Amino acid sequence: MALAMARDKMPTSRVRRSATVGRLAATEAVKQFGTRAANVTRGEDAAEEALGRRQLETAKQIVAVLGTMKGAAMKLGQVLSFLDVGLVPEQYREEFQLELAKLRDAAPQVSFKQMRKVLEEDLEAPIDEVFAEFDEDAIAAASIGQVYRATLPDGRLVAVKVQYPGVASAVRSDMRNLGVILRLLKGLAPGLDVRGTAEEIRTRIDEELDYELEAQNQRRMAALYRGHPFIHVPDVITSLSREHVLVSEFVEGVGFEELRTRDATERDRLGEIIFRFFFGSMYRHHEFSGDPHPGNFLLRSDGRVSFLDFGLYKRIEPSVAEFELQAARLYVGGDGEGLIEHLREGGFIDAGRQDHARVLEQFRELTWWYLTDEDVELEPEIASQVAINMTDPRSPYYDQMRHESLPPEHLFGRRLELLTLAVLSQLHATGNWYRIFCEWCFQDPPVTELGRQEAEFYRHAAA
Repeated sequence: MALAMARDKMPTSRVRRSATVGRLAATEAVKQFGTRAANVTRGEDAAEEALGRRQLETAKQIVAVLGTMKGAAMKLGQVLSFLDVGLVPEQYREEFQLELAKLRDAAPQVSFKQMRKVLEEDLEAPIDEVFAEFDEDAIAAASIGQVYRATLPDGRLVAVKVQYPGVASAVRSDMRNLGVILRLLKGLAPGLDVRGTAEEIRTRIDEELDYELEAQNQRRMAALYRGHPFIHVPDVITSLSREHVLVSEFVEGVGFEELRTRDATERDRLGEIIFRFFFGSMYRHHEFSGDPHPGNFLLRSDGRVSFLDFGLYKRIEPSVAEFELQAARLYVGGDGEGLIEHLREGGFIDAGRQDHARVLEQFRELTWWYLTDEDVELEPEIASQVAINMTDPRSPYYDQMRHESLPPEHLFGRRLELLTLAVLSQLHATGNWYRIFCEWCFQDPPVTELGRQEAEFYRHAAA
């Protein structure tokens, strides 16, 4: 209801939109304080129930604010999608998912005539001069554009992604309100660096609005994985890709909803491939797609998995990856004091204001699923609990989060980590994720068949 009302009375100016967001943020801060004060006199169950309702209201307020935006709603909803994997209590999750569904379904209703104009202006030629065939019915709706199927004069099938007219300026305008939205989120995640996080998200989204840059990202990933035994990235048709148009090799395959119904052997194989692609890209290549999402990969008939959509993309300095790997080494090696000092030097925790045992316990709760040397079957409850322990007032570590921070250069890495876990959990994939992680962390030899195939691929690539 709140979302519907927000749309019905959508402010048209930035000043009015800012006022709307500001009022919501101020109101929510007062409510959060009131809930916490009241919880002092409530029993444990009643306090948890009250906090759960407040979490739902905060999340719904955020969705309502997004609903007032002209262009950024779906994109910000995508970036903040960790809200859907644990920040809302289980008993309220179905209700909140309905709110998020409204947001995800809020793609602009744009006629093909308008999309055709964008396409032909960017390509500087009529469609029938560029393509032998072009299906006017979109096969997919992205957050800022639509995807069509077409055939080139040489017979190649291609996917044509076209940006919605005017969406770039609308999104950039809405980004000015991002800081206020993040202040709302700070009630859920007290350690959030609002200014740094806002700048990081603005940068990533601004880059995603440029399809020429996305084409560059996709070409880079296609080159890195060309000839890979089980990972495939579609080639870009560079001559036809522009700022608002991206043309790439068309991929046919089985989607996630069917794959999650396959037998355990297939799901485990798919899970390992997904883990290797996202974690491996980050720790081996220091660049990665920042959007592990069920809609962004397909299982091909040859057994390879095609990964799609490289708009939300992040490159990190090798030192950032090495910092995270060193944290894992210190933890695995049992060097608690070393890990505490390492996290302090990296700006994750305040000096002298932490219960070291609690920090180590928190680190374990966030990473155990891939730092435990045993087969782990992942399931949605695991992803939810990790999300709660990362950024939620229900977390037993919530008070100490006030003395912690997430440096912006690590933001999208943590998003990748959490959303990869969420996808693997929906698959109920089983694996010894630690042994795979050790290939990057300790340069250990692979212990799985896929790992041996990948090692052989990189040996040939280095030769």
